[in-house]
Amino acid sequence: MRKKDILELKRRLKKDHCTFTKMCGCYVNGEKHIILKFRETFLNLDEDEYFKYLEISKKVLSGTIGNNILELNFPTNEDLINEKQIFLMQLKNSQLKDDIILDNFYDSIIDNYDYTGNFLILIFHDAYDVITKTKDNAKIDESEEVYEYILCAICPVSLSEPGLRYFEEDNKIKARIRDWVVEAPINGFVFPAFIDRSSDVNSIMYYTKNAKDTHPELMENALGCYSKQTATIQKETFQSIIKDTFSSDEKKSEKIFMEVQENLNNMLDEYNSIYDDTDSEPISLTKADMQNLLIESGIPEEITAKIEKSYVETFGDDLPLVENLIDAKVLKANEQIKKEKQLEKQVEILQTRLEQVKKEVAVDNENPAATEDHDNLESTTDNMILDEEPEYDVILQVKPEKIPQIKSKIIDGQKCIVIPISEDEQTTVNGIDDLI
Repeated sequence: MRKKDILELKRRLKKDHCTFTKMCGCYVNGEKHIILKFRETFLNLDEDEYFKYLEISKKVLSGTIGNNILELNFPTNEDLINEKQIFLMQLKNSQLKDDIILDNFYDSIIDNYDYTGNFLILIFHDAYDVITKTKDNAKIDESEEVYEYILCAICPVSLSEPGLRYFEEDNKIKARIRDWVVEAPINGFVFPAFIDRSSDVNSIMYYTKNAKDTHPELMENALGCYSKQTATIQKETFQSIIKDTFSSDEKKSEKIFMEVQENLNNMLDEYNSIYDDTDSEPISLTKADMQNLLIESGIPEEITAKIEKSYVETFGDDLPLVENLIDAKVLKANEQIKKEKQLEKQVEILQTRLEQVKKEVAVDNENPAATEDHDNLESTTDNMILDEEPEYDVILQVKPEKIPQIKSKIIDGQKCIVIPISEDEQTTVNGIDDLI
């Protein structure tokens, strides 16, 4: 499933391009009782309603692939048959004109949807004349195939917020009447899936607004597909597998997980540098990859085996993509920790140098003849340190009595070296005297 395929469908859901033939709906209350059923010819809707329903249909094609839009597949029995798949084919082929098939579809959603509250089931029928495109995406004015599909949206229906309003007929401000308002869909699907600009009857494009609450019961029982985890759930599950192994030592588990995240990110960067084609298959984390990842992260062999076992038991054959397991916040935090450690190391070196200078100054005061030698030595030492530590961006020189005043603080999220400056003290930065 590719983003450009989804966008191709979504771009058609406009006034001048939409070709929805029929739209049907079923309004259900909190007790799972059907309140209303309706069927409309889409192009005959009032303009306001037309655009509202169009916005709802667009939402089912919105979000991130792997997080909000999932590609679900149908399992088959020993006769290579899936009854739910056959039923959805019948629903599509009926063009939403068969009341019995529609009622069976509504019942299937109602009976297998774990939701508290009122909701509206909407289903649209469309036939898209897919125009042939060349390799450079230039359109050729001839049809490649007719992609016939159904799009379903499940929308919560909630009471509007209480409030006051002006009643013109009474010339009064009074409590307004609360209405039952149809909200944006929280779940939905497109069948058949639109894969590589073509119909795929073995797949469904499933929509979930909340990546952490996907309603797997709807995937499995109503649609007859294997349920699938979103990238968000996979990321959290992967984190639990790693951290739970070191649950007795929270600091160690955090450190190990950061190391794993960094190595995961390096794995993805290396793969992308080799396969830079945007249409290339994304990399999944296999068992062998997982083993190498843990070894590179410095995890002991006996713990590696335990984590591997948990990983295989959790994900099975549905291997997560590496990009889905990477936590950008953890990587950023790890980078910040590294910077802080480097800064602390620089401060330690600085303090050691200053202590050394302090001792040398004391010796010079006792032996003035050695002052010139000391200055030469100090200059040579500075050059040596600069040569040995070329990666240092900040090198400080202060009087020995200022050493105890040097502090390291976080200011506005940035690690800083703080050196108090008195009014009678002078400063120079890279030879510039008036910078501070």
